[in-house]
Amino acid sequence: MSEITKPTIRVGSRKSQLALIQSKHVLELLTQRYEDKNFHLETMTTIGDEVLDRALSQIGEKSLFTRELEVALEHNKVDLVVHSLKDMPTSLPIGMVIGAILEREDPRDAVIMSPKFFECTLATLPTGSVVGTSSLRRAAQLKRHFPHLVIQDIRGNLNTRLRKLDEEGTYAALILATAGVKRMNWESRISEHLNTDVSMYAIGQGALGIECRQDDMATRQLLAPFSHAETLLCCVAERAFLRTLEGGCSAPVAVESRFLDDVLYLKGGVWSLDGKRSITQSLDVKLADIDDVPPAQSYTAVVSSHLNNSRLALAEWLGVSLAGKIVALGGGIILDEAKKETEQRNLVAANVRPSK
Repeated sequence: MSEITKPTIRVGSRKSQLALIQSKHVLELLTQRYEDKNFHLETMTTIGDEVLDRALSQIGEKSLFTRELEVALEHNKVDLVVHSLKDMPTSLPIGMVIGAILEREDPRDAVIMSPKFFECTLATLPTGSVVGTSSLRRAAQLKRHFPHLVIQDIRGNLNTRLRKLDEEGTYAALILATAGVKRMNWESRISEHLNTDVSMYAIGQGALGIECRQDDMATRQLLAPFSHAETLLCCVAERAFLRTLEGGCSAPVAVESRFLDDVLYLKGGVWSLDGKRSITQSLDVKLADIDDVPPAQSYTAVVSSHLNNSRLALAEWLGVSLAGKIVALGGGIILDEAKKETEQRNLVAANVRPSK
């Protein structure tokens, strides 16, 4: 088949270097598997890329890094979109689904030290050292474990944040997702990994999700072989947990999950913004193939034709049940207070921000 007669599949991506690395990786996988098709990359900018003078929690949008891409999907300008799964809301726009979740990279958080503190760890940094992160989740956990440090918001793409760390002298360290650092080929800059007893990770962190239109069965079939079963089940449970708690960018929520010998394990937690109060709990479920479980349209917006419906349903049940367990222990109160405090901070920031 000539290049001219091959059908073209349009792949949407953000323009940042990391997003392009991730999208080109997916493009390569698709090209290798489907030699009878052309794959073309379409790039665009999202509101999360454009608004860099405010913390993510201050922007007030649930789809900071996905909305513009989803509009392109809805208007048939692209056929699929590659996302960092942690950026994807647990409820997608009507008519959109996650058609594949690729195998997860290391989901832990990583510490990147300023060159002048390269011999330090977070624990040994001088009192008052400033650590940069754009995440309320990380900030709350760091404040709890490292009260001698000052946790400060930092925005910008990974290149911008690294430049601020190395050149401006404000920050002693940054906290970033290990997966993104590795994909940028910056692994040599990692000073330490934060294990989950210090910093549980974000929902979906380390995984790539590919979004498509729900009624586009051809694209869904195209994507299905790329889903990694273990990662998908873990992420369905994590997303169900977050969706039930209604967390997101405005409150600290974190997880740890694993799948071993057909047992899916999920640990989840919620924190106050200052990290002083928290509730963490865990739960597991034995997955089994039960043929008479009716299919749902999706499981936290995730679809899979390769997994038994009972496994997907049980993964979703695990996340919902763990969230209910945490709410029953007072987690809902902690989250509500965190959201209100975030809203108050946002109002103050909006009042002091100069008008443009």
